Amino acid sequence: MAVIMMFLSGIIFALGLGISGMTQPEKVTGFLNIAGDWDPSLAFVMLGATMTYLIGNFAVLKRKSPVLGGTFILPSRTDIDRPLVVGSALFGLGWGLVGFCPGPALVALVTGYDSVIIFVLAMGVGMYAFEVLETRFAMEPDGGAGIVVPN
Repeated sequence: MAVIMMFLSGIIFALGLGISGMTQPEKVTGFLNIAGDWDPSLAFVMLGATMTYLIGNFAVLKRKSPVLGGTFILPSRTDIDRPLVVGSALFGLGWGLVGFCPGPALVALVTGYDSVIIFVLAMGVGMYAFEVLETRFAMEPDGGAGIVVPN
């Protein structure tokens, strides 16, 4: 049952990204371009996602265990540290340059466009490079949330 729920959640997520326009780089860059011809429509996508998360989070925190069994995996850290800031900046830089972030890029693979395929391949290389760097550098005791950025 858990696998079916994950599959259905993935379909709902992909449909939401596609319907909202998050898989269209020009729509995303239009939203991020606040100094030019700004398109605020994706703010509603973010607001909807945030509200859905908040409702789900409150529901989760009231339960003793997940509906489908197992244990909850909840964040243990709430601090804003250097790896979070650096990672956020790199994520934003990549998103702003090409108009894709990981979820929408994976959904957009079905288009078969060369630019999407190249982006997803480069994203995979970046993820692999992170794994290599993470094993070579000291990690903070945060359960694997990131590498320590040297001072």
